[in-house]
Amino acid sequence: MRVLVIGRGGREHAIVWALSKSPKVSKLFCAPGNGGIAGLAECVPITELQFEEISTFAKEQAIDLVMVAPDDPLAAGLVDHLESKGIAAFGPRANAAIIEGSKVFMKQLLKKYSIPTAAYESFDAYEPALSYLRTQTAPIVIKADGLAAGKGVTVAQTMEEAEAALKDIMVGQVFGKSGASVVIEEFLTGQEMSLLAFVDGSTVRLMVPSQDHKPVFDNDKGPNTGGMGTYSPLPHIPESIVQEALVNIVQPTADAMVAEGRPFKGVLYAGLILTPNGVKTIEFNARFGDPETQVILPRLKTDLLDIFLAINNGTLAEQPIEWSDQAAVCVIVASPGYPGNYPKGLPITGLDQVQDSLVFHAGTAVENGQIVTNGGRVLGITGLGKDIIEARQKAYADLDRIHFEGKHYRTDIAMKALK
Repeated sequence: MRVLVIGRGGREHAIVWALSKSPKVSKLFCAPGNGGIAGLAECVPITELQFEEISTFAKEQAIDLVMVAPDDPLAAGLVDHLESKGIAAFGPRANAAIIEGSKVFMKQLLKKYSIPTAAYESFDAYEPALSYLRTQTAPIVIKADGLAAGKGVTVAQTMEEAEAALKDIMVGQVFGKSGASVVIEEFLTGQEMSLLAFVDGSTVRLMVPSQDHKPVFDNDKGPNTGGMGTYSPLPHIPESIVQEALVNIVQPTADAMVAEGRPFKGVLYAGLILTPNGVKTIEFNARFGDPETQVILPRLKTDLLDIFLAINNGTLAEQPIEWSDQAAVCVIVASPGYPGNYPKGLPITGLDQVQDSLVFHAGTAVENGQIVTNGGRVLGITGLGKDIIEARQKAYADLDRIHFEGKHYRTDIAMKALK
């Protein structure tokens, strides 16, 4: 099969890497791809929202399947567009991808179907939102309704910080139209868990659980990012908790989407928190997580393409899915200044010195034959081992072999599993 993956980050590199191992794949393309993906697939200079160009390329190249990985084109309806042209596509249609595209929709869905989540109110005007906020106490969470590249959420520790975040979103429009509405919700405490699932409408098949590290600095300090590292499995979280999440949250959400006439077909990501009152939902995403994918797919033993085809065919219930017992730890190496302003074009050296890890490129490009930085999160270094300790050691040892000016990373990824 000839397969086209849409996207340019570390998640897409991991997906391309997994698909490249399938004996069924004869040719891989990625649009637009990045400096690392270019080693596994033919990168095409078409961006994620150029729908007509994508469908034209798919027709010209006789593409058998287009895998749409990022949130923006899913929410904007790329799968619908491709299907309307007779092109097979993997990912939810726009009316299902709204579960990520609108936090207000998601919270209303969970409330309607009594699915556990934080208490909240939503607003589409600044003054009522501010009046409500002033009746609450900190810490409190302020969320822009729409997609904001993983940066639309503020966990405010003081009411001054909360009011500033609300004003930035609704008055300052720092996230543009994504901040036209906001969700103000209670702050929940507890361990977080990312639980991704393959879903073909009503059938839900969980992937191995993982845990992300959102804040930019060690010990969960500093502003939130798109994710500074992940690990899997979670030895400190019992299987009973995972099953509770499946029974009370993930399966009911898939069923609710069917009931709403929005059947979800693709990868459903549940961001969960383990509170003293049970597992609750923080967020849903309509695609593979980044950087969770960089620890999940290296543990997948089954052909990823077979799973994609089963979902599209509605036969996921009959598809065997096997996972490795290995542990995986991914450490993100970021540009200096991230998640604020950061330079681009910094030469990266030492990639050829990596010994034991998988290196997934997130924000890289090739300039004059040299791999250079081209984003905030630059690389994901994934170590695999018999346990978390060994996987961590491999990832950090290889990270030390890679250099670019001002490289930044957390030193405590996966330490929560070892305490």
